[in-house]
Amino acid sequence: MKIKEVIVVEGRDDTAAIKRAVDADTIETGGSAINEVTLRKIKMAQQKRGVIVFTDPDYPGERIRKIVSQYVPGCKHAFIKKEDARKKGRNLGVEHATPEVIQKALADVKTEFLEGQGEISLEHLVQAGMVAGLDTKHRRTRLGEILGIGYSNAKQLGKRLNMFQISKAEFDAAVDQIDSEQGGS
Repeated sequence: MKIKEVIVVEGRDDTAAIKRAVDADTIETGGSAINEVTLRKIKMAQQKRGVIVFTDPDYPGERIRKIVSQYVPGCKHAFIKKEDARKKGRNLGVEHATPEVIQKALADVKTEFLEGQGEISLEHLVQAGMVAGLDTKHRRTRLGEILGIGYSNAKQLGKRLNMFQISKAEFDAAVDQIDSEQGGS
């Protein structure tokens, strides 16, 4: 599987895992203390070939994703679930994902859109039990898994849904699936 875009990862081990799974070039951020030189490289890669941000499903990974998105608008994003990024209780990271998990994540990339207001409002999120209620973190985790957009906290969920242009119908279908998994609550 050849990937045209340059994949942004956190470190050498992530690059090695990506190269085991697909034929692709990477840019390593060197962790969450991403510097200006690296951001300029990512911006140039976005202009020439496009960029896929593929960071660990943890706080530092989300921080890198946010920094890159702010500096280089219009990136594509690949996500993996936390359980697919663990290796026998060790740390969490893309480097622990199997080639199959990496290939699926890259096949399911989401493109970030910046303009316009999305279909999903705070009211929709409250009605769906994604904020201000019992078990909301689990519901947001499942929503991110079902929609392939990764985990978001309550404050960022609406922004992420709209950034990836998740429709109200897609959102409602995912919420229905979560409700049925939880016994129709």
